[in-house]
Amino acid sequence: MKDKPATPAEEPKTHHKKDKPEVYVLRDIKEYLGESVLIIFSVLLALVLTEYFNGLHEKNETKELLKNIKEELVKNKKAEAEQYTYQKMVLRNIDSALQSKEFQQKIIVNDEFHLKLLAPDGIQYRDLSTVAWEVAKSKDIITKADFALIAKLTDIYAQQARIDKLEDKVADIFLTYDSRRQENIHTSLVLMRDNYKGWAFDRAPSLIAKYDEAIKMMEEK
Repeated sequence: MKDKPATPAEEPKTHHKKDKPEVYVLRDIKEYLGESVLIIFSVLLALVLTEYFNGLHEKNETKELLKNIKEELVKNKKAEAEQYTYQKMVLRNIDSALQSKEFQQKIIVNDEFHLKLLAPDGIQYRDLSTVAWEVAKSKDIITKADFALIAKLTDIYAQQARIDKLEDKVADIFLTYDSRRQENIHTSLVLMRDNYKGWAFDRAPSLIAKYDEAIKMMEEK
């Protein structure tokens, strides 16, 4: 047999890729400065707008807080005026008891103190609200509102707090063993009268006037 002629080995095929030219964009200093200025301007604008809207929100919030306080003061003024009239009646009853042994004997019977003979609707006739004021303080109203107004409001609510102590002060007198002794009733009534006057009744006219002043101040804002 004849040998087959040897076939030459196939050379590997090679693909020659053409190198792509790289393009470099040359930018001058003015373009960089322009972009930097634009970025800085955008940031500053965002900060200014944020500050503006925050200030607007704070202003509206302060206005709403003061509106709530004003409404609370109007209600408290009415309540305090009613309470003042009521306490005037209680003090008349106490004075009558101080002048009558027979009346005094009705107040303490079998070691029981009959408060209704003196104050038929309780020691405190009305409650003075502080909700709007407390909420406003939690929202930092003291640094946002006019100083003169804040000073007036602080004084008003401090006076209310003193008036609210009346119930506890009178209870301290009549929730003791000695106050239930018939021979001590005159002294107990004197103490009750003095607490009414010192903590509540004598403060009422001034407090009512301060309500009017504060309400007027807020109406002028």
